[in-house]
Amino acid sequence: MINKLVLVASFIVASTTAIASGVVSKSQKSDTTFIISSDDEVLAMIDSIIARKFTKQFSVDEKLFGNGDTNLVITTVEDHTDSIIRHRLELLNRNTPFDLVYNDYVKAFIKLYADRRRQLTSNILGLAPFYFPMFEEVLDRYDMPLELKYLAVIESALNPQAKSRVGAMGLWQFMYRTGKMYDLNITSYYDERMDPYKSTVAACEFMTDMYKMYGDWNLVLAAYNSGAGNVNKAIRRSGGKRDYWEIINYLPRETRGYVPAFIAVNYIMNYSLEHQIFPTNPQYTCIKYDTVMITKGFTFKDLSTYIDMPVKDIAYFNPMYKAELIPTSDKPLPLCLPSDKIGLYLTNETNIYADLQRKELADSIADVREEEKIVEQNMVVHRVRSGEYLGSIANKYKVSVSNLMAWNNMRSTRLNPGDRLTIYTSGAPDSKPVTTASVSKKTTSGEFKYHVIQPGDTLWDIAKKYNGITVNDLKQMNNHLNFKHLKPGMKIKVPVAS
Repeated sequence: MINKLVLVASFIVASTTAIASGVVSKSQKSDTTFIISSDDEVLAMIDSIIARKFTKQFSVDEKLFGNGDTNLVITTVEDHTDSIIRHRLELLNRNTPFDLVYNDYVKAFIKLYADRRRQLTSNILGLAPFYFPMFEEVLDRYDMPLELKYLAVIESALNPQAKSRVGAMGLWQFMYRTGKMYDLNITSYYDERMDPYKSTVAACEFMTDMYKMYGDWNLVLAAYNSGAGNVNKAIRRSGGKRDYWEIINYLPRETRGYVPAFIAVNYIMNYSLEHQIFPTNPQYTCIKYDTVMITKGFTFKDLSTYIDMPVKDIAYFNPMYKAELIPTSDKPLPLCLPSDKIGLYLTNETNIYADLQRKELADSIADVREEEKIVEQNMVVHRVRSGEYLGSIANKYKVSVSNLMAWNNMRSTRLNPGDRLTIYTSGAPDSKPVTTASVSKKTTSGEFKYHVIQPGDTLWDIAKKYNGITVNDLKQMNNHLNFKHLKPGMKIKVPVAS
């Protein structure tokens, strides 16, 4: 410990000298109006030392990753006698309140994870260092058996964005209604069922409630899978018995295999090496990421440019956000990043928000200028003459009647001589009536296709993507929309040029 303190002290002295000399670098992005400041080197060093202190405890031995020994003989469950497997489960039994029995049900699921789904088991072993330490911390806080961390393996194979055929979501597979019951926030952009930490807390609260009802962890597992109602029915049909193995035949078919699968996962996660199953190399472990709370929203794409981190990696750490953006919220929302990127973000947080605001203002000014240009070139005021009606005026200016009504906030087609109509058109009005033999060239064919709004899109950006299309074309085609509140995922019509 003394050596570590000396190391830190020496580093602080050296870093302070470097800072005083102006050595600490700043990496300038391609946008010359914004400079990313480097993280504080002293604090980064301290973070690294703290992380290393715990890494050995929670990380998998790197020698085990992706074992590529081509001479390795792959064993099957049949190569391990029942007595050996039973003995191993008895050893696990000494340290858990669960009754890890060995029977034909359990053997079938051990074969599933050890033989038929070896690659899935390997992937789960690689993901375990990322999730299990957090699971164990929350389970310990609720005074629950730590072995319940294996429940998430059965539910989702440790995929935080897993979705079942009936709509259950996340690591712990919460249905919408159950998630709401346990205070998980679910919106179109943000789903806490996919938040690893918050969904784990909700799962612990749910299982705590079930344990208060049954006082038996196996029945808690059954209730987690099929609901307390089905467990109560099974208890009644069995004549009031409250042992899982005695009511198993009265449970739904899927739930009959749930506790055996749980026992099998306990076994294979502890004895994978004996079956020559090795973990895939995880990209990150739990020690290497941290969380900050934010209230101002931005897209993952924007954040990516500021902290030099791929969008897919930001999404990996933040599976609870559905559209690769963090919405602006009255309540703080979490942003999870690798520990080295957290420091970089916090160092530049104020400047990042200032730069985002600058870009937003610049985009708004560009939109206003484009609109002013369009209005100046294309807006005319038509004075209604006796005998004119909306159809004839629309033909004259080559616009639609519905647009005429929308531009002038009209609820009926009735016109009076002297009325003035505001009209947006790409050319001057015809002086002659339009006939079938003489039709002026149109800027668009009348056909359209849909464009799905992406994070950061403005009408100006969208118009530039389609040749011959202007912001005014988009507004005419989508006059029912509020263009100041475009959101990712919305669809707008884009006219097809002639």
